[in-house]
Amino acid sequence: MVIGAGPAGLTAAYQLTKQGIPVTVFEASQELGGISRTVERDGWRFDIGGHRFFTKVEAVNQLWHEILPPEDFLLRPRMSRIFYDGKYYDYPLKASNALKNMGLVEAALCVLSYAWAQIRPPKDQSNYEGWLVSRFGWRLYRKFFKTYTEKVWGVPVRDMPADWAAQRVKGLNLGKAIVNSLTPRRNQKDITSLIEEFEYPKYGPGMMWERCAELVIKGGGTVVMGAAVTGISLDKGLAHSVTVSYQDGRSETILASHIITTNPMRELVGMLDPQPSPDVVHAGADLSYRDFLTVALVVPASCGFPDNWIYIHSEDVAVGRIQNYGSWSPFMVKEGRTCLGLEFFVFEGDELWNTSDEDLIARGTRELEILGLVKPDDVERGFVVRVPKAYPYYDAQYAENVSRIVGYLDGAAPNLHPVGRNGMHKYNNQDHSMYTAMLTVENILGARHDIWKVNVEAEYHEESSTRGGTGRDAPILPTRAREER
Repeated sequence: MVIGAGPAGLTAAYQLTKQGIPVTVFEASQELGGISRTVERDGWRFDIGGHRFFTKVEAVNQLWHEILPPEDFLLRPRMSRIFYDGKYYDYPLKASNALKNMGLVEAALCVLSYAWAQIRPPKDQSNYEGWLVSRFGWRLYRKFFKTYTEKVWGVPVRDMPADWAAQRVKGLNLGKAIVNSLTPRRNQKDITSLIEEFEYPKYGPGMMWERCAELVIKGGGTVVMGAAVTGISLDKGLAHSVTVSYQDGRSETILASHIITTNPMRELVGMLDPQPSPDVVHAGADLSYRDFLTVALVVPASCGFPDNWIYIHSEDVAVGRIQNYGSWSPFMVKEGRTCLGLEFFVFEGDELWNTSDEDLIARGTRELEILGLVKPDDVERGFVVRVPKAYPYYDAQYAENVSRIVGYLDGAAPNLHPVGRNGMHKYNNQDHSMYTAMLTVENILGARHDIWKVNVEAEYHEESSTRGGTGRDAPILPTRAREER
């Protein structure tokens, strides 16, 4: 049995059916693909978050191409830039572009700011702000680090620890950045964020998971939509059944020999019957998430830009990133028009999250005007998509909480297998999530992989993660107040 029809859940189901093992997938919503789905509204398609299909895990790459035929993939140029003060800055940084945008005077001021930071470095470099300022100076820090980082994570940069910074921009300072910008490497693939091209399903990432669900069914599996697993019964050291609640009001209990779950770990703990000890219950309740919403605005194609997305480093607007869906695939948009996806990083239940769709569309239109990107009269219509629990929130207690929950499950229900981003409370990419599911299926068949220690990220970066385990690094953040949850 599999809980959740996102990349991890459907990958697990597909791998099981290939082994002739009957499997049922329960998905609470009516949409396949989780946060890797493609949302369709009136013929417009939106990629929630932007999903580049590039991986150095060959098993995942082979699976993508096993699910979709070659003609369903497009090879797309990778382009993303920083938008600051009305100008586009190349990413990675190119000296000529940065100098042209800033001008000689501002560039000189940035260098002087850096020099001053070398003479009088911040006294406290244990936090992200102090660490960055000591290596780039206050001026560049405010331009290219502070605003966007605070939009994404929702906390001041000075409250983030420097250990995350050291991992993200290890060994880099202004001097090295200038040298690197003068010696770019063509078609960089060693570091994921610097790849120049990637594959992309022509109708968006949801196309992959819709086809995968079809293959699961063709292989003898079952995919049930609108079916929320609300309880998991444990007995004699195993998980033996689940309670499924359907959208028509029915519910039933179903036996299972193995349960693969992609449910958020916080929700998983609340489903267990009998409930674990209070410390495990508290560990589950103590896990938090960063949420996400997209305001998609239809505009003339001439209002678009060649980037897949641009990062918005401006304090004048709340939007953090803007996608151009037409740059991902011409099949996502309609002739003569494109659709811009304005991405806002939020906490579920906060003011922006609770704003009406109409007001969010108006806000997105206004922010495009403030940025000088699109005139209000050019916005023809808009749509809003909210994505709860988009990012596991890493606070000082999260690792201990996850360890406590996993330790409990290992003893009380070793046939209950958390996989994927929310299932493992790991800041995983899509391919990371798939890989944890693939290894879990191998474990069910007799292998002994420890999916919590497999460091997929080491395949992606020049330096492996300092924390170990799958997933991208994310900062350790201040614990959120209880009343905010």
